[in-house]
Amino acid sequence: MIKNYLLLTFLLATTTIFSQEVYFASGKNYTKYLYKDANLQSNPNIQTGTGNFYEIGYTKPFITKKIWYSLGLSLNDYNAIGGNSANSYRWDTQYLGVQGGLSYQFYSIAATSKNKIDLLLKTRLNVATIIYGKQEINGIYYDLIHENEFSGIVLESSVGLTAKYAIPSFGALSLGYSFGQSINVSNSSREKISFSTHQLQLGVHFNIK
Repeated sequence: MIKNYLLLTFLLATTTIFSQEVYFASGKNYTKYLYKDANLQSNPNIQTGTGNFYEIGYTKPFITKKIWYSLGLSLNDYNAIGGNSANSYRWDTQYLGVQGGLSYQFYSIAATSKNKIDLLLKTRLNVATIIYGKQEINGIYYDLIHENEFSGIVLESSVGLTAKYAIPSFGALSLGYSFGQSINVSNSSREKISFSTHQLQLGVHFNIK
C-alpha cells in the first residue's frame, strides 16, 4: 500500500514539473458521407463536402514531457454535396462535442538557439451531438435535427500528425493533419450514416502555470 502511494505521489509530481497549456485550433474539414439506406444500399452520388472546425482545450504532460493528454470542446461542420441529372442535394451539419486525446513527441528539431519544432503523433476520441442540420433537395430545405441517422451520440476516433513551433515568450504555434472516422452509436433505425473526415488544423498554444 505504501509503495502504491509513493508511486502515485511520484506520478503527480512529475506531471507538474512541465508546463501546461491552453490552446485554440481552427481549420477545414473535408468530409465524406458513408450512407446506407434501409436496404443497405449506398448512394454513389454523394461527394465530399467542406466545412470548418473550432476547438478549445487544455493540455498537460503525462508522466514525461514527451507524452501529453488533452481535454477540450469542439465544433465541427460535417457537410456533403451530391446529385445527378435530375436532382441536386446537399447536407450542412454542425456537431458540438467533448474530446480527449494523447500526443506523443517523437522528434524535435532545433529551429534557433531558443526555438524548436516538435513533431507529434496524436490520437483522440470525440463524443458529439448535432446542434444544427439542414438538407437541401432541389432548393427545398429539410431539418435534420430529429432524424435518427444524424441525431443522438456520435463517436469519432482520429489519428494525426502535428508540427509544433515553440515560442518561449508565450507558447507555441502548430500546424497539423488528422483523419477521423465517426459513427452514430445511438441510431437504431435501418438507415445508417457515418462520416470520414480529413482535417487540416492551425493552432495557438498558451503556456500556463
